[in-house]
Amino acid sequence: MSENTAGHQKRHSESPEEGLPESSPSADPDSSGLLDSRDSVRAALEAVLMVVDEPVTEEQLASVVGLPAVTIRELLHELAREYDGYTGKGDTVPVRGFELRQLAGGWRVYSRPAYAEIVSAFVVDGQTARLTQAALETLAVIAYRQPVSRARVSAIRGVNVDSVVRTLAQRGLIEEVGTDPVSGAFLYRTTAYFLERLGMGSVDELPQIAPHLPGLENLQDFDDSHF
Repeated sequence: MSENTAGHQKRHSESPEEGLPESSPSADPDSSGLLDSRDSVRAALEAVLMVVDEPVTEEQLASVVGLPAVTIRELLHELAREYDGYTGKGDTVPVRGFELRQLAGGWRVYSRPAYAEIVSAFVVDGQTARLTQAALETLAVIAYRQPVSRARVSAIRGVNVDSVVRTLAQRGLIEEVGTDPVSGAFLYRTTAYFLERLGMGSVDELPQIAPHLPGLENLQDFDDSHF
């Protein structure tokens, strides 16, 4: 075998077809053989993109699947085109109800703007229309103690309210309004949509609860420092 032939074979083995190695170069992230083809890597990227709640960078994705960032960038653009109805072969496929966007330095899957009204109707008036008892209690605490932190609401209710607060925020009933100057925790208040749903002009119209709590006439004498 000539030196030129041997050199050519060595270079070929170091540059697999499609820029994807036959096995992952990272610390064995693919012991089960999941990432052994271009399609499987695309599927892995989709799986990660479906669970992130903020844009993820090409470098982060490259680290997870053990491939160069330039290869990940190529695959992400390929997925984005496919979701928009195009394939690498020039054929067309049905446009998906979601799209892959590159923004804020990363990538994330979003519902397609064309279906915004349908998605909004589902979130606001669909299966999530009814609030649970826990959500109603948490909303009441925020309404009467706003602005208030999640930790304070949890202390009042005696249970963790993180998931309930996220639900109320997603429903547009509460919103963040700065941070606590001491603890740095996010503070929450009710929104204009909350007042709209209750048919009120301001939170001042909320019914006074003190008359319905006999024996607590001096409740105003206590503040958060007593808890």
